[in-house]
Amino acid sequence: MESLALYSPSSATSAATSFSNRSFPRLRSRASISLPSRTPVTTTLALRPISSPKFSLLNSKLFLFNPLSKPISKPPPLITRASSASDKISTATPQVTPKPQGAKPIPLIISVAIGLLVRFAIPKPPEVSPQAWQLLAIFLSTIAGLVLSPLPVGAWAFLGLTTSVLTKTLPFSAAFGAFTNEVIWLIVISFFFARGFVKTGLGDRIATYFVKWLGKSTLGLSYGLTLSEALIAPAMPSTTARAAQNLLCLKLAEELGVVVSSPWVSWFKAASLPAFVALLATPFILYKLYPPETKDTPDAPAMAAKKLDLMGPVTRNEWTMIGTMLLAVSLWVFGDALGISSVVAAMLGLSILLLLGVLDWDDCLSEKSAWDTLAWFAVLVGMASQLTNLGIVSWMSNCVAKSLQSLSLSWPAAFLILQASYFCIHYLFASQTGHVGALYSAFLAMNLASGVPGVLAALGLAYNTNLFGALTHYSSGQAAVYFGAGYVDLPDVFKFGFIMAVINALIWGVVGTFWWKFLGLY
Repeated sequence: MESLALYSPSSATSAATSFSNRSFPRLRSRASISLPSRTPVTTTLALRPISSPKFSLLNSKLFLFNPLSKPISKPPPLITRASSASDKISTATPQVTPKPQGAKPIPLIISVAIGLLVRFAIPKPPEVSPQAWQLLAIFLSTIAGLVLSPLPVGAWAFLGLTTSVLTKTLPFSAAFGAFTNEVIWLIVISFFFARGFVKTGLGDRIATYFVKWLGKSTLGLSYGLTLSEALIAPAMPSTTARAAQNLLCLKLAEELGVVVSSPWVSWFKAASLPAFVALLATPFILYKLYPPETKDTPDAPAMAAKKLDLMGPVTRNEWTMIGTMLLAVSLWVFGDALGISSVVAAMLGLSILLLLGVLDWDDCLSEKSAWDTLAWFAVLVGMASQLTNLGIVSWMSNCVAKSLQSLSLSWPAAFLILQASYFCIHYLFASQTGHVGALYSAFLAMNLASGVPGVLAALGLAYNTNLFGALTHYSSGQAAVYFGAGYVDLPDVFKFGFIMAVINALIWGVVGTFWWKFLGLY
């Protein structure tokens, strides 16, 4: 999670949005039914998530697993009562319908049609090169396919990458260049850390403590996890750690003459109230929009306490996992002084776990979500980076600037439009830092030219840089990991990402306006 202070005060909302999308998995009740002859029916309920038994708290490195029941290896047999006089019980094995092979026809046609329409039906602007326009068409077709899902995410992203190389839109080296991106490998290694929490049982132990303290309801549990991450955030840099986009925002603002005095304090004060309101609102709103099937679990704390007794003391491997994570987190925080980047710190931590036998290589190979994320996220990062290099993004920002100049708007109206445009353009980006590098200076300059107070414009853009990290599953490194946990279907990620973006805009727009006026930012 981004830091709540200088590292990222607004990310309490961003990470809460990302995390909460997965912290309310729809729980499915499975009944394991035992029917001894001529005895009452007894039912045992085991609460499990639909897709995955875990949800993660990325940068605090907490990985939470279902503490209430052990995984069910296979569905219970269907129990049917015979109609004979002897009233015998018979067991029928459910028939499994094979999954359809290949791409889904209608989503495939729609996704491809979007790209073809952009490429051949919409006139190319004269400022844009044919290569850039063709890449934009492929990118939009790829994004459409990720939403409509004609194929699994990784497979569809690979098809988009193949198309860009086959049509000579991108050379092979440029198309695959993002596979060496440090942030992407940091994400992959975080999945392996998650495997360590599973294998050692440390995640189960931590989860059980949370259930013991806050497990009377799923909403209470979500608030506990969200607030715990917010408390950790001020001392924790983002997943991009040593190149945190917030520090880059300040540096770029200084180059345009906007200096934020006492940056840590100023940043924290300006963000604290709207971030706190959004932090409280986000879990509750998502709880209402995407409610779990099981909401109240009054017996869960007592069950958790009993389970902790049965688990016994912390094992050697759990202590090793704790020590390794403390080392990794320390290097993420203080690595600059030692010349150690965040991804190297993660590599060191994984190497320790492999050397000491906490993990073996088969554990890493079996972590399919990590390799799947590597595939699709690298494809999107590569395409988005090339769109910037080919001038598509700067063309869009110039169009916005010309429109504003022609309207002669007041500075509050210009501020609103520019902030909204800066936010929505992130659908074309797979990196927050990349977005800042490409557009922050241009949009800050447009704000200043429109008469927006400098510090307000600089901080507003920086806060939005963190808020749009929850917009899609590829909009930030954190979002990629949360989506990889498997709790929320991709269309729901886009749907709730947009809904929470609107809600955050209202919270920051209303609360922030009065708060920033009180602080004297305008």
